[in-house]
Amino acid sequence: MTSSGFSADDHRHMARALQLAERGQYTTDPNPRVGCVLVRDGAVVGEGWHARAGEAHAEINALRAAGEQARGATAYVTLEPCSHQGRTPPCADALIEAGVRRVVAAMQDPNPQVAGQGLARLRAAGIVTEAGLLQGQAEALNPGFVKRMRSGRPWLRSKLAMSLDGRTAMASGESRWITGPAARADVHRLRARSSAILTGIGTVLADDPALNARLDTDEPVEQPLRVILDSHLRLPPTARLLSQPGRTLVCTHEDADAQRAAALAAAGAELHRLPAQGGQLDLAAVLDLLGREAVNEVMTEAGPTLNGALLAAGLVDQLIVYLAPHVMGDAARGLFHLPGLEHMDQRIQLQIDDVRAVGEDWRITAHPVT
Repeated sequence: MTSSGFSADDHRHMARALQLAERGQYTTDPNPRVGCVLVRDGAVVGEGWHARAGEAHAEINALRAAGEQARGATAYVTLEPCSHQGRTPPCADALIEAGVRRVVAAMQDPNPQVAGQGLARLRAAGIVTEAGLLQGQAEALNPGFVKRMRSGRPWLRSKLAMSLDGRTAMASGESRWITGPAARADVHRLRARSSAILTGIGTVLADDPALNARLDTDEPVEQPLRVILDSHLRLPPTARLLSQPGRTLVCTHEDADAQRAAALAAAGAELHRLPAQGGQLDLAAVLDLLGREAVNEVMTEAGPTLNGALLAAGLVDQLIVYLAPHVMGDAARGLFHLPGLEHMDQRIQLQIDDVRAVGEDWRITAHPVT
């Protein structure tokens, strides 16, 4: 046994369950990504993962693969088995009926209304239960689901691209392309795993983006929700993003023009009137709305004004910055608009979590230090 109380085999099988869970990273919203491995007498007898909301959970798929060999087995699952009836029956009951001997969960369900109840049901049936094996990795697999269950808000990731001198666009607004093809493909993978893409109307008017995920593989992808902050409803009904598959939410002021609102609704947009703060949309109210929409992970692709406002408001959970090996000069636009920072003790401190090469560029992953 290891010092944590789990054996090397326990770690190996849970690591495999986490690998399986990743297979649903583009398709499970609003559900978490979950994997399960069934082991009997040292041999893997069944594997499964959750592929899509409304379909079988990871434990059910693993039990189907194992058949009668599940009796007496140990189930390694990356999230506590559910104990409630949702779109599918409770997984805890299925494990009990299959006759498993032991269940090891990487983490408890983060929903405070249900946390621990699945494991308690298993224990009541005489099944040995343990939790906490590779919990950090399990939480990292589902940061948005975990945060939404605990706070009601999604996980917010700011994606940014800049030159070596910290510039994001030329003074004219020209910004294609700061980074190379490998970095742009990496961004589409981030889009694909995101529940929603958030941007401001300025970016939409300047670039007319599609805001969709385009992968160079055959992997299934659920297109992210598109969320546009548009205080005065300047979004044209002919905008390219309105013709894309999936939903587009437009967040606007409570007193926005009714005629423009009707035109956008006719073009397929879903309008949400939100309160203002300092003349601008209340960004916390935007995230509260997305939490109610069951959005787990939000990726911001925006200009310096929105990125700066989110960072200053303490709403950013993670920054992913692509650093390109060129210089754009003094007149080019910066990464954040952060008025009022005049002294060194006002700096917003970041912790760098990862730095790696992506093609000809570098990707820096960081988070604000709170």
